[in-house]
Amino acid sequence: MLKKIQFLLLFLFFNFHIVHAEKLLVAVASNFVAPAKELSQEFSRITSHNVSLSFGSTGKLYAQIVHGAPFQVFLAADQERPFKLVSQGIAEKGSQFTYALGRIVLYCPRVETDQQPLEILKSNEFARMAIANPTTAPYGRAALEVLQNLVILENLSTRIIQGDNIAQTFQFVSTGNAELGFISRSQLINIDPDLYWTIPADLHSPIQQDAVLIQKGLDTKAAREFLEFLKSDLAREIIQSFGYDLE
Repeated sequence: MLKKIQFLLLFLFFNFHIVHAEKLLVAVASNFVAPAKELSQEFSRITSHNVSLSFGSTGKLYAQIVHGAPFQVFLAADQERPFKLVSQGIAEKGSQFTYALGRIVLYCPRVETDQQPLEILKSNEFARMAIANPTTAPYGRAALEVLQNLVILENLSTRIIQGDNIAQTFQFVSTGNAELGFISRSQLINIDPDLYWTIPADLHSPIQQDAVLIQKGLDTKAAREFLEFLKSDLAREIIQSFGYDLE
């Protein structure tokens, strides 16, 4: 009898979550692709909600949201765009918080000498260097700040190529279209650390990545639950495991 009751409770619990499962649309900055996928899988496993992720540069995703894209949650790579969405009444006031602190690295995968990536950057002995578009991608803006603070931007301006986002920037470097480039540390978790230089935090403004609830998600239980999940110990451990810092 006890086993029958336990089975019934499990059956009711499972079906309750299936019946109340919702579809959640999340806009995610390109640097956060890998952790977002793992986070969404864990969230779906716990809640049965179906999470659909859409990746792009923070600036382009912001523009899509302003023009009515049906996202319910926005995981940006800066604080500026979520704040603007709140100010414009497109995102819920009080829902914005920092879910990760990004770190930028100088990646040089085809090093054939004993030179470190920073030495190669300063040597001028390369044809192209990749950064993300600083207008739409916070990591690109941080890269420009690094070059300015190292007082070498003027010498390199004709060699810089820009990716639409940090994912395309990484592709430029990994395929050899650029010998080196500034990308997110999270993209190099399993890469030999001798091939990149983690930029000291004092060489650029903090990359505070904020999440916010879009007005379209106000009546969506899944959206609110996902944002709360991002604050959980499990989510924070996953985020840290991909090379991000936390507040």
